[in-house]
Amino acid sequence: MSHPGWKLVVHGGAGIIERSRIPPEQDRAFRAGLDRALAAGEAILSGGGRSIDAVEAAIRALEDDPNFNAGRGAVFTYDGRNELDAAIMDGSDRSAGAVTGVTTTRHPVSLARAVKDHSAHVFLRGRGADQFSREQGLEQVDNSWFATEERRRQLDEMKADKASSFDVDLKYGTVGAVALDSNGHVAAATSTGGLTGKRWGRIGDSPIIGAGTYADDGSAAVSATGSGEYFIRALAAYQVAERVKIGGESLQQALDDSLADVQSLGGTGGMIAVAPTGEMAWGFTTPGMYRGKADSNGRKVALYSEAEER
Repeated sequence: MSHPGWKLVVHGGAGIIERSRIPPEQDRAFRAGLDRALAAGEAILSGGGRSIDAVEAAIRALEDDPNFNAGRGAVFTYDGRNELDAAIMDGSDRSAGAVTGVTTTRHPVSLARAVKDHSAHVFLRGRGADQFSREQGLEQVDNSWFATEERRRQLDEMKADKASSFDVDLKYGTVGAVALDSNGHVAAATSTGGLTGKRWGRIGDSPIIGAGTYADDGSAAVSATGSGEYFIRALAAYQVAERVKIGGESLQQALDDSLADVQSLGGTGGMIAVAPTGEMAWGFTTPGMYRGKADSNGRKVALYSEAEER
């Protein structure tokens, strides 16, 4: 059987994302950011590179884009800091790395990669993760580097309205990437600043292997975005993979059914996935999701519902 060729899917978060709410210049900025992430991953995959390298490259591009809630442009905690989470997983051997609450690493996804490749552990947190990052020689920045005025405005608005910390604008701006390389291996990565106004060291699904990030060459690579507490309870990313592996579902059906399970618990959001067969899938239970996909036939990005994108 011939190999389906390389595939790449990215997301930049899900939520109340509707054409009527987003000014044209912002629409263009979101699409450009997604396209840059796809181009970064494509440069690796089209040259025969590895899926794990491609998802890291795609996420790094999104972490540097202040339009998304990851890296520069991450939301603020209740105390006015930026605390970042990320995870990465290689489907070829199910090796994984994750970090939470990091504050000075420019690219948290690369720190997660370093945890995977250069430590005996899977998950590091806070000051220890920051220390490991410095020891690994990863690029360090002041915490203020991540801050943007728009994110500060969102925090101030949330506090003024005494709103829930479940994101003042209901835009879950987590970023993610999944890829299939020409050797048949899949990988997934996710990065986020969490929720606006998060408190008490709150951790969402993004850095939790099996909840927001998962990859297995025997099934699929998956990255999630949304109300993380519910994705954790559903083990949503792992659930997609197991529905494919054990249940025999198509990738799209598995993703849709897993999102329905999250929704039955009270959560909303979206997921992207790719399978070793070459199938790509995405879905969301919110009005929109920043998303894009690429293969040897070209790149496509979208923001709104499938009907609005037509």
